Amino acid sequence: MAEFRVGEDDFEVDGRPVRLLSGALHYFRVHEEQWAHRLGMLRAMGLNCVETYVPWNLHEPGPGRFDDVAAVGRFLDAAREAGLWVIVRPGPYICAEWANGGLPHWLTGPLGSRIRTRDPQFLAAVERWFRVLLPYVVERQFDRGGPVIMVQVENEYGSYGSDAVYLRSLADLLVELGVSVPLFTSDGPDEHMQSGGSIPGILATANFGSRAREGFASLRGLRPKGPLMCAEFWCGWFDHWGAEHTTRDAADAARTLEEILACGASVNLYMAHGGTSFGGWAGANRGGGNLHVGPLEADVTSYDYDAPVDEFGRPTEKFWLFREILGRFADGPLPEVPERPAALGAPVVAGLTSFTPLDGVLDALGGPEAEHAVPPSFEELDVDRGLVRYAVTVPGPRGAYELRARGLRDLAVVYVDGERAGVLTEEEPVLAAPVSGHARVELWAESLGRVNYGPRLGEPKGITGGLMHERQFLHGVRARGLRLDALRAEAVAGLPESAPVAGARGLYRGVFEVVGAGDAGLELPGWTRGFVWVNGFCLGRYWSVGPQESLYVPGPVLREGVNEVWVLELDRAADEPRVRLA
Repeated sequence: MAEFRVGEDDFEVDGRPVRLLSGALHYFRVHEEQWAHRLGMLRAMGLNCVETYVPWNLHEPGPGRFDDVAAVGRFLDAAREAGLWVIVRPGPYICAEWANGGLPHWLTGPLGSRIRTRDPQFLAAVERWFRVLLPYVVERQFDRGGPVIMVQVENEYGSYGSDAVYLRSLADLLVELGVSVPLFTSDGPDEHMQSGGSIPGILATANFGSRAREGFASLRGLRPKGPLMCAEFWCGWFDHWGAEHTTRDAADAARTLEEILACGASVNLYMAHGGTSFGGWAGANRGGGNLHVGPLEADVTSYDYDAPVDEFGRPTEKFWLFREILGRFADGPLPEVPERPAALGAPVVAGLTSFTPLDGVLDALGGPEAEHAVPPSFEELDVDRGLVRYAVTVPGPRGAYELRARGLRDLAVVYVDGERAGVLTEEEPVLAAPVSGHARVELWAESLGRVNYGPRLGEPKGITGGLMHERQFLHGVRARGLRLDALRAEAVAGLPESAPVAGARGLYRGVFEVVGAGDAGLELPGWTRGFVWVNGFCLGRYWSVGPQESLYVPGPVLREGVNEVWVLELDRAADEPRVRLA
């Protein structure tokens, strides 16, 4: 039986030293019909391994309710077919600029700061999840003839906590459930990160984007022996809504890759191909420097990451530079680069002729409405991605006073007596115009992305500190949530329809015809903020603040002939309701 092991100085396959040349590719950020192409691109770049996370919240949307966990197994099979080994990072926490760092909202809501600790409730939920997930990994391990060569314990835990009992519990659970390939941890190179996130007797690796020699020297201070590996070489970076587009110079990234390899180390490119955070699953960060407790910085839908293989699956300058470097370590000639995916045959403009007001969408597809003493959070209403309408009538008689949404996360469009009165945010939670007694106030709160890194991981969404009129809390708040995944084809087909209303919020629908289906970008000129579906497939969030100006449409989502598009606008729609694909 073949064996992959961690030697004293090197990784070994059947006693032969090997260097891992790996690249990150998240199966959940790539349309399944495109897995083979993207994996082929990694192989052609000179990689011998692919790494992927597994997002818990995607596969267990409710406690004990699992959704297509078998996709993990299908991806591992596709990697083997492409001739790649696989490193699996099952979490339970993954970061990854993914909503809530992959942790389910139904778990982080009630547990709060007890997540990622030895807390019995947290560990019980992890065990239930791992018992469903791990069979797909275990049966595909290297020592069973499969491609899986290593499995990670937690993820960058030293940047978060110091519960060594928790880490050991996870490692023991992985082994108990059948993981027999080597385990490893990965953390930043700083001493406290490595000491807080590593486990005695288990391989420790370092994550960094530059100064490789310094990073490895720090790792050697903790672990004098064992293979050196940069488990995340950050060769690009991600974008936030309302900020500048981020890139990394290709030549600079190539120099750091050469430095890593010159140290005799193995490497995992993060990302080799970033893909897209379809379905509104993009996460968020907190600014404020190393403490990550500042303003919310919501991640855009694209996860292109300025990676060597771009969001459309095309090779970039970085790809060719990396291929030249990695090719020096190949056993023979590298495979030919796969043909570029087909592009849309010709640009298409789709007019959206059917309209349902946002109230109508909520009434038809939302959860139950009830009156609460104080505004409930998204978690209490079981909304992971989507919005909540809070409604209250201000008591009277009384004069006009300021209205405040305390602890608002993340944004709310406010209506007073049916008229739009403004937009509140976490930083600006007070309505510009005072509100009088007997006024009916509606606040349509949106989650812009759940925090995926730092001490505010798992924080609740919605109005978390109460509604206030002057110094007085307002009670008797009615609330109703709309989950994004409620917009399914059969449900949307039953919505009431009317002609579009210029600028109005709501769900717009239309059809367009395609000749020559292929990858496309979808543009939304004049629209403000919301989500888009093509043929029932949710492309993700759009937002006029940029820097992302179009949404990626995978070719397999389109079909020859008639296609359908939905746009759920949450603020102000375009005066001419249409979208463009090119």
